[in-house]
Amino acid sequence: LMKHFYSRSVSEDLGCRRGDFSRKHYGSVELLISSDADGAIQRAGRFRVENGSSGENTDYTPGTWHRTDVHLENPEYHTRWYFKYFLGKVHQNYVGTDAEKNPFFLSVVLSDQNNQRIPQYHSILWRKTGTQKICLPYSPTKTLSVKSILSAMNLDKFEKSPREIFHPEIQKDLLVLEEQEGSVNFKFGVLYAKDGQLTDDEMFSNETGSESFQRFLHLLGDTITLKGWTGYRGGLDTKNDTTGTCSIYTIFQGHEIMFHVSTMLPYSRENKQQVERKRHIGNDIVTIVFQEGEESSPAFKPSMIRSHFTHIFALVRYNKQNDSYRLKIFSEESVPLFGPPLPSPPVFTNHQEFRDFVLVKLINGEKATLETPTFSQKRQRTLDMLIRSLYQDMMPDLHKVNNMLNRRSFSDVLPESPKSTRKKEEARQAEFVRLGQALKLKTTVKGDTTANLATTSFCKKEPWESQSFCSNFPHEVVCADSWGQSLLVSTDAGILLIDDGQSSVQVFDKTLQIKQMHVLEALDLLIARTDKGKDSRLLVFRLSAVQKDIETKQIIRSKYDCRENKLERTKGCHLYAINTHHGSELRIVVAIRNKLLLVTKKYNPHHSLASSSVLSSPESPVEEFQYIREICLSDPPVVMTLVDGPTGDSDNMICVGYRHQFDLVNESTGESYRLHHIETNKVNFVAAIDVYEDGEAGLLLCYNYVCQYRKVYPFSGGSPLIQPSAYDFHFSWNQVPYAVVCAFPYILAFTTDSIEIRLVVNGNLVHTAVVPDLQLVASRSDIYFKATAAVSGSSDSSSKEMSSKSSPQTPTAYEKPECPFSSLEGEVPCRNLYKIPLSNMVGRSIERPLKSPLAPKVIATTTSSGIASLPVTHSLSLSRMEIKEIASRTRKELLGLLDEPIPKTESAQKQKKVPRRQSDPKQGAVRSTSSDRIISSSFESYSERRHLSTSSDPDTLANREGSSPPNYPFQLISLYDEDIIDLK
Repeated sequence: LMKHFYSRSVSEDLGCRRGDFSRKHYGSVELLISSDADGAIQRAGRFRVENGSSGENTDYTPGTWHRTDVHLENPEYHTRWYFKYFLGKVHQNYVGTDAEKNPFFLSVVLSDQNNQRIPQYHSILWRKTGTQKICLPYSPTKTLSVKSILSAMNLDKFEKSPREIFHPEIQKDLLVLEEQEGSVNFKFGVLYAKDGQLTDDEMFSNETGSESFQRFLHLLGDTITLKGWTGYRGGLDTKNDTTGTCSIYTIFQGHEIMFHVSTMLPYSRENKQQVERKRHIGNDIVTIVFQEGEESSPAFKPSMIRSHFTHIFALVRYNKQNDSYRLKIFSEESVPLFGPPLPSPPVFTNHQEFRDFVLVKLINGEKATLETPTFSQKRQRTLDMLIRSLYQDMMPDLHKVNNMLNRRSFSDVLPESPKSTRKKEEARQAEFVRLGQALKLKTTVKGDTTANLATTSFCKKEPWESQSFCSNFPHEVVCADSWGQSLLVSTDAGILLIDDGQSSVQVFDKTLQIKQMHVLEALDLLIARTDKGKDSRLLVFRLSAVQKDIETKQIIRSKYDCRENKLERTKGCHLYAINTHHGSELRIVVAIRNKLLLVTKKYNPHHSLASSSVLSSPESPVEEFQYIREICLSDPPVVMTLVDGPTGDSDNMICVGYRHQFDLVNESTGESYRLHHIETNKVNFVAAIDVYEDGEAGLLLCYNYVCQYRKVYPFSGGSPLIQPSAYDFHFSWNQVPYAVVCAFPYILAFTTDSIEIRLVVNGNLVHTAVVPDLQLVASRSDIYFKATAAVSGSSDSSSKEMSSKSSPQTPTAYEKPECPFSSLEGEVPCRNLYKIPLSNMVGRSIERPLKSPLAPKVIATTTSSGIASLPVTHSLSLSRMEIKEIASRTRKELLGLLDEPIPKTESAQKQKKVPRRQSDPKQGAVRSTSSDRIISSSFESYSERRHLSTSSDPDTLANREGSSPPNYPFQLISLYDEDIIDLK
């Protein structure tokens, strides 16, 4: 255990970078002017130019650094909530008008989180300004009302109270509202430019492309014949060849992409402007420009293209000498920042990595463009019109008795309904679910949603994947901090030092209750806040003295052995904070009710673990700290952080959060200034994180569902410059976090059962990891968390048996979900500690193990020795042709138009013996009928083939051959691995 003490971990070295980020990685805005061959100015425009140039000194060789931040932002499988969680399942929809008489719709469903046996309320509020989505925790003992849900969305005043909509047709209209967020399929232009061409007329007049251009097209996608094409066509003619005979098409991470290639669109020798080509490429939001020639030749500029619609240009050059591609991105000035940032230099020798990078960049770019005023205002007007039209259609029936709007009380508990109408409610729910499932199938067949994500899951290592640090940790964790590569943990059993794969070492006994701690290796210090209430104190220890006690195995210290380690004047403290960027001195601010105590320690460069001067220093470092001043506040602070000023002299600040505001306090004068006021009735403070953009201070203010970034300028004339800035932004979490961790380029929100991962630069969602019973343990360098995992108590259980357990269905109106893992016999809770290395998060690629609770869903196979082999990710999905074939046959059969019976598979023959099943009130849903069995047989045979194709376990394959397939309860594997459509 002690071997790590003298070598600082990589994460500790990178700890100072946790809050450092720069928007310069995403380019700078330039005024671009294009001129003709005679030098006359044609057009000019302001564009953000990304060319991968950076002022940083890099210590890696270009081309050898594998990026870890190439992700689709706001992916549809995380953002299209109504399709994923609501459609085809029992849920509630409400309509009302706010205080300004603007109509709104609210949808609520009680479901488990990604089939992880974690029940949650998913809520969507539809308003003219856009949609708001939040998750609320489910409690079997605490009811939830519509009023509390709307209050969580900052909607408290109404002109008309919400009423529930019972008509199932409302699902179609709400799905249309969700589709206004943007298309899931994309069309990109591809323009070929020869060396020396400076005008769009010249570029569009190229009849054919070069050999390198053809190789680039082959890299982007497949050549398809347009006539008779049934997939996404991107506005091209698939009947009469009026837009060419062939095109380039691909599917990337579930998105269909059609490329409008200039050399494949119709060419006219008489029309020099090539209007037919410009009609398609000029109306694409994103265009790729493939330019021939050397780097020294005149470069392409967006102002060369006459288009008011194209906002993003991707300039691609090919280098034959080293077989590499160089990329440059031009974005119109109004387009928000989007990733991934280009590497430095932006040269790609791996062609597959280049393709993935370009497609991710272009998809993210088109999504970002939709947030510009040009598109967002149009979308808002469309959404407002749709919501008002839908509301007006319901107005004539508003006051009828048995209409689609029921006068259910505003404060009624979800999802209960009156017992007197239970049978009627069950019939309504059955029809509601049937229509929703049919709508979900129709949407999938049309291709208006992303394909199965399993098609692109090839065990990709994500930067947030965790490593198992300590298995079966039995203690309750209060707080912790990393010490080298070990973890110092305060538990109910005392203070323990834990290392991966080794037994824990007790440092202090349980009489010392540490509530907050910091391990400062560079300063040889351990700072801790102990006890609670009036007895709480701030203690300081010398790490070398603690280390010596562990090495010599002396008596374990207790609370009574730490009297000499108490800092004076800190009695009764309930919170403290230290400066994260240690310059010439360490600063500590201690909160004692509404008073702030400022304490400093001069930094001594000779104090290091290896120096002999430390070993000869006094055991207690209390004498090295000095009291500076006391600052009085109006209320006790709930969150507190220190902000370093640019000079570090008299411009250091303290950010405090209390009541309904965040204030900045000058350390030198004690004056406070309002930084941000919160306009909500109830405030749940989460954190205030100091970040430094290019050396200038900023603050991430986290409260409720909101994360607000505020730029903090230096003090001018005794007061800080706190005014709205173009650099300020805000975003919302899907669930209220209890902790937020910043690790550029990511920001992570920790809830009780999930980790929500977004990008710091724009707040866009990247990933949501479901982690049951989650508790953040430490995050100052590497990120440590504790999670409860369900493991089988029986030794002879196989992975096949575990995977065959059906996930809990969405709870109906009369079925409350049970507590996670409470209904699984033979399983015992196991508390494990996991570690996410900060080095992975901030961009350095190192080898990461596959074992991770945050890894994508996998099939774990078990060998004969009982040791689980490497997980195998699903790699096959339901193709569109198979869905169409099955849906067509199903539709004909249901309409009585299919004369010949469907060939009976073995599972269909087995299904035929099952008697007709009617509705069962105890199950809360209608069982299958004879027509359902026809649907089931088709999908069941596919499910069997899919399972056999994706399973790599020889035993599993052997057991399935020659035997009847499992009796799947009428399930269709839909576009999400965790999502199941039940065909009733």
